[in-house]
Amino acid sequence: MNIKQAKILITGAKGQLGFDIRRILNNMGCNFIATDYKELDVTKEKLVFDFVKRGNFDLIINCAAYNDVDKAEEDRENCYKLNASAPFYLAKAAKEVEAIFVTYSTDFVFDGNKGMPYTEEDRPNPVSVYGKSKLKGEILVLNEYDKSIVIRTSWLFGINGKNFNTQVLDWAKKHKELRIVDDQISSPTYSYDLANFSLKLLKKNNFGLFHFSNNGIASKYDQAKYLLNKIGWAGTLYRAKTSDFNLKARRPNFSKLDSKKIESLVGAKIPSWQSGIDRWWEEYNAI
Repeated sequence: MNIKQAKILITGAKGQLGFDIRRILNNMGCNFIATDYKELDVTKEKLVFDFVKRGNFDLIINCAAYNDVDKAEEDRENCYKLNASAPFYLAKAAKEVEAIFVTYSTDFVFDGNKGMPYTEEDRPNPVSVYGKSKLKGEILVLNEYDKSIVIRTSWLFGINGKNFNTQVLDWAKKHKELRIVDDQISSPTYSYDLANFSLKLLKKNNFGLFHFSNNGIASKYDQAKYLLNKIGWAGTLYRAKTSDFNLKARRPNFSKLDSKKIESLVGAKIPSWQSGIDRWWEEYNAI
């Protein structure tokens, strides 16, 4: 599609990914409306339909999501509303006005037992309420509307919001010793890169399910170590195991996503997770 000529709606626009999509579209000179829950509660079907019909959009990009993995175990209803019902309502509304629809999912739809990067053809088996809610959203969207794009991603970090990087920096200010798990393995993903490749993919008019994470594989320990070395932290970093912490939700041990499909379609190499952190850190310092 011609993004520059499209009338675009972004939901969940104040989050990390929404922020980066907005700034790329701004730089392209695109016409878009950015909403968050105050402007449009995407869990309310009638509100969604009315808003989309009035706007008569060509493209809807849904960045709204429930991302608190542990809280979701007890807050199941709200988690499913945001991660399953909301994208379904938006897909139905997009279908009504014949707009292309894009939404995002997670590596947590997998159980982590494969031991190799997951492709789009691998069978999901989520082990948490969060993962199950995201999988339900995927299924509802892809079954509802054939001009939908669902992009799974992993360990997202961006300049506009809290994430594992900001957590590590906060912990490093308060403690001289840190224990970070080394048995959760995937790939940290810079939200700017995800936004950039999402928009590149839209130009190709290919729909369906895609994986996107920054290149390379890392544990949470590796991610923390890379960032702490970058800032010259003088403390001591220790390896830990997930079982050392009292977490409510199970996590997949190995959930790296294979992103070859999107790389091939777009015709560009995805940057490494280290490059993502480097660029994120430059921006973080510039604020």
